[in-house]
Amino acid sequence: MFFLKYPSWLLAICSGILVGISYLPFKTGFLIYFGFIPLFHLWIFNGAKSNFKTGLIFGITYNLISNYWIGTNSGAEFYVVALSLVFAVIYLGLFWAFAGYFYGLFKTSSNTYTILPFLIVSLEWIRSFGPLGFTWGNIALTQSEYLFILQLLDFTGTYSITFLVITLNILIYFMVIKKKQAKLKLYQATLIMFIISSFGFYRIKNFQPVDKNLDIAIIQPNIDPNEKWDYKLRKETMAIMDSLYQNAIDMNPDLIVFPETALPSYLRIENHVRNRLQRKVNKSQIPILIGTVDRQVDQYGSKSYFNSSMYLNPKSEYLMYDKIHLVPFAEYDLIPSFISPLADLNLNINRGVFKKGKNYVKFQIDDNSFSNIICYESSFPRYARKFVANGADFLTIQANDGWLGKSAGPFQHFAQAKLRAIENRVPIVRGGNTGISGHILPTGEVISKTSLGDQVIIKEKLPIFKSGTFYSAYGDIFAVTMFIIFLYIGPINCQKK
Repeated sequence: MFFLKYPSWLLAICSGILVGISYLPFKTGFLIYFGFIPLFHLWIFNGAKSNFKTGLIFGITYNLISNYWIGTNSGAEFYVVALSLVFAVIYLGLFWAFAGYFYGLFKTSSNTYTILPFLIVSLEWIRSFGPLGFTWGNIALTQSEYLFILQLLDFTGTYSITFLVITLNILIYFMVIKKKQAKLKLYQATLIMFIISSFGFYRIKNFQPVDKNLDIAIIQPNIDPNEKWDYKLRKETMAIMDSLYQNAIDMNPDLIVFPETALPSYLRIENHVRNRLQRKVNKSQIPILIGTVDRQVDQYGSKSYFNSSMYLNPKSEYLMYDKIHLVPFAEYDLIPSFISPLADLNLNINRGVFKKGKNYVKFQIDDNSFSNIICYESSFPRYARKFVANGADFLTIQANDGWLGKSAGPFQHFAQAKLRAIENRVPIVRGGNTGISGHILPTGEVISKTSLGDQVIIKEKLPIFKSGTFYSAYGDIFAVTMFIIFLYIGPINCQKK
């Protein structure tokens, strides 16, 4: 092969570049179908220790390109942002280092090629758990522009796309190194893509069941998050939001969705602000979902803060949802109190340390139910799935990507919503402070979408119907199955020999 003459570190970097630019905003997701080939070539012909090194080089390169936006956070000091990026890139790179290491340990003459898809799916699934769980960089995200490939997610979740991508990389690699089998592997790769694509096009074209339509408006205020909580600008910010709210009312929707932490106010505590909103809700007869920060004080005077959303409607008392999955370090402190002075480092832009919510709340609008996901939670399939399994007919997502400017972050974040819609076959309404906001169908098709940095209100009729999928009911059974198979053809098989 032409790249055999190049050093291993360079091949790992090349592979990392190809995979890294497969993510938005580049719109080159097709590159990932052969982007792993240089890396896999190294892993196949080297042992565990060497694979650990090349896996780490690959992982750092790939994540530095795809997740560089972590280093664009305008809401923290430069050194904090820089350290966050370095930590994240190394941490995520280690998963690929260990993937290479385990592959070197468990590969045999009989499983050299077959073990790779099962191994990588298993590690990607394991990476989703724990306080540092990270699903944002899952391989499926690279295919967000190819909806016809993603239509099997309502059965398998995102991990089937990982399996598909790794399998096709191996087949293409075979075509290059084994000329005698090139035609066979080409036929196999073509057949796989033909079946999946045909299935996807069929599902998109024939997915039309509708119970009713809801007219849903989204307010995108485009307010600088660094200025929103400035006391001197509070009056101006409230006036802007009040004007936008009235404009949304004039559009006469069935529901108005505000973004995450829309107002510089603790709505549950500040009765005068909440009551003013409630009066407008009662007068217009239009319910609203608005992001807020909540503060609770226990009997000992200890304060707890929550990143929350409040649902106000003319028919009942307000309801609150507290964000369940917080952003590590940025929204809550992972540093043990005995580590000083790091334990005192405030990474939450001086707004306190948030506590996790516990309840999967469901809101009611007429005969339909919906649930809300706040920002980072939308990158985790398990939360959307649990809300739909709990009876939600559609989902809303409130976000504030204003901290990330016009980096890749907001584009990738919006794409996550398309995956959640397909997995659960529910429509999704996404409201972002600075964008991207939009209405998404259960097929992942976007029927309205804003641009970054616009102050705008958009309204669309969204088809609502009672849904739920195999994935909504049973979760990541596909990933669990892949993990069990990996254990059998990997560690267990090696022990037998």
